[in-house]
Amino acid sequence: MASVSFKKIEKSFGKVKIIHSISFDIADGEFVVLVGPSGCGKSTLLRMLAGLEEITGGEIAIDGKLINDLDSKDRDIAMVFQSYALYPHMTVRDNMAFSLKLRKADATLTNQRVGDAARILNLDPLLDRFPRELSGGQRQRVAMGRAIVRDPKVFLFDEPLSNLDAKLRVAMRAEIKALHQRLKTTTVYVTHDQIEAMTMADRIVVMHDGIIEQIGTPLELFDHPGNLFVAQFIGSPSMNVIKGVLRIADGRSWVEAQGHSWPVVSLAQALDGHAVAYGVRPTDITVSSTGKGIPAKVIVVEPTGAETELLLEVGNTRMIVVMHGRTNARPDETIHLEIAPGKAHLFDDATGSRLG
Repeated sequence: MASVSFKKIEKSFGKVKIIHSISFDIADGEFVVLVGPSGCGKSTLLRMLAGLEEITGGEIAIDGKLINDLDSKDRDIAMVFQSYALYPHMTVRDNMAFSLKLRKADATLTNQRVGDAARILNLDPLLDRFPRELSGGQRQRVAMGRAIVRDPKVFLFDEPLSNLDAKLRVAMRAEIKALHQRLKTTTVYVTHDQIEAMTMADRIVVMHDGIIEQIGTPLELFDHPGNLFVAQFIGSPSMNVIKGVLRIADGRSWVEAQGHSWPVVSLAQALDGHAVAYGVRPTDITVSSTGKGIPAKVIVVEPTGAETELLLEVGNTRMIVVMHGRTNARPDETIHLEIAPGKAHLFDDATGSRLG
């Protein structure tokens, strides 16, 4: 196990700058997820850590040792790719043992590590099969096993679940998290799927356009997003956002938007009249049973069993509400919404920064 440090990392491809002076640290044994939309630079950052991309500027250190000029094979890391990258002519056993054979490791040690990894990943019955005889989930476990036998200081995962179906992704998420809890190896995981990030990470690094927007635990990012981008990227369905104007009078604060008053916690008098983006998560809105609240027209009702998702229209803005249980609401009906002031998030409309 080892700590990882990024210090003012930059990456350019010709004249195009992809990474803009990124700095953060990963603690020994921590599971950190790099998340963001396609093109944000997360995979490029991972590949620089792996030694697969040259570093344009800055420093990367593992356990305090600068690795900028070290070859990949000398960095004591193991990487699991999206494409599995298994040798089709080799059995599962040989695929898992290949890196140790390249190092001319002792045969007894190699067999022991392959056996240990196979037991951890439930691959014992598959050791003599070829990759073509395996399912997608089994192939991904073999790729993980190949990384485990190396006993690296750091595990790197580059969108390893993207090729799997939805049900298998859920199962593999749990397997990877359980593997980390068992091995306690420092892990850096890249994904564009914020659900993967939320369910697996000790900490999440949210990236956008080559910069870090925010770093924190999953619940910190969900409950206290630092800006509008993080607020709308973290959470599924995405946070509802309505443009409006903040009003403060007689010790009370509210937002005027779409012809209605939206409740917020008390803020400084100096912000009265400020243009804001008013955010509220779909699960933090309740449907009034008294007919009081903000009127909303029902557009679509989507029952999922335990929950019901409503697509609504308030003025010319569409919103999503997630209800626990079921509803009698039907399209074109009008319902009324209630929002607790403490559940609302306010952002500066011009900069996207959080207010209050």
